[in-house]
Amino acid sequence: MKIYLVGGAIRDQLLGLPVKERDWVIVGATPRELTKLGFRQVGKEFPVFLHPETNEEYALARMERKTGPGYKGFAFDASPSVTLEEDLQRRDLTINAMAEMTDGVLIDPYQGKKDLQQRWLRHVSPAFAEDPVRILRVARFAARYANLGFRVAPETNALMRAMTTAGEVNALVAERVWKELERALAEKNPEEFFHVLAECDALPILFPHLTMDNLGIMALPHAVTLSSDPAIRFAVVFHAQPEAKATISQLCDRYRAPVQFRELALLTALQHRPALEYKSLTVEGLLKLFINTDAFRREERFQKFLTACQAIAQTEKRSFDTANLLRAHVAAQSVAKQPILDQGVTGKAFADELNRQRLVAIKALK
Repeated sequence: MKIYLVGGAIRDQLLGLPVKERDWVIVGATPRELTKLGFRQVGKEFPVFLHPETNEEYALARMERKTGPGYKGFAFDASPSVTLEEDLQRRDLTINAMAEMTDGVLIDPYQGKKDLQQRWLRHVSPAFAEDPVRILRVARFAARYANLGFRVAPETNALMRAMTTAGEVNALVAERVWKELERALAEKNPEEFFHVLAECDALPILFPHLTMDNLGIMALPHAVTLSSDPAIRFAVVFHAQPEAKATISQLCDRYRAPVQFRELALLTALQHRPALEYKSLTVEGLLKLFINTDAFRREERFQKFLTACQAIAQTEKRSFDTANLLRAHVAAQSVAKQPILDQGVTGKAFADELNRQRLVAIKALK
């Protein structure tokens, strides 16, 4: 039995980046042997174990064989005869296909270190084409490492384009697309995620109506400077979609997006224009904006909405100073409800009186 550190830990270590987690591969062992040593098996599709003391993941070296379309269509061989080189060959990119012995010696059969130095995202072998999730992973790695100068190797882009043509992208399941999208939105250059998908013709399949000259894509770098919240970045990306309400709803349904992403994206798409032009609004228009954005009940979401609007404003090269808008919101919010209720006013009459007093509060600022 031999144990090797593999994958991302080595990649980030060589790049001088913090190592967030470590993965291990075991060669020459069986599940029974690991169980006897106290390892706990957690993998259902293939043998993955948790170390009895560190809880780090240890996987048996394995080979894969394509048996059907999509990323689930694989048969696995995790027998003790599988070699380290065979295990590394099934990985997506050369920079993720390196291993390290316990004494620190690097094992690099597919020139991953060289590609790290030359800043290439390059596939390990033609087997890359068997798993369409790898297209999303390459796009996400581009979003993560673009600031370091990484780009997709021409032959890898050509292979991904061939995969798209062959219909592999259509076999991606919603959960995996959303998972990679959400992770990509949290990276330093999330716009590169969409750029890579566009380069291999997968963008119109996964995100119809979204093009690289779309205002949402152009606004994304501005959103990155303003917030690390992926929900805000998502809202910015899709704010300029045609027939926004239907398009965003269909997209969120398709990928089962969390409700906070859906709500903020719809809010931004439908209300960013009056928000950006709030200085020209009447006091009635301002109150309507607060009501339409549910700003009195959902203040945190309203703040996220304004951040998204700020990114859009920067893209349009227009001023968007929210100080007066926020003062108007605070003034309207400060109107007390209890005195109205104490007068026995309820229902629609209560709402009308509350809004009348809020208008008075806003006018006092004007």
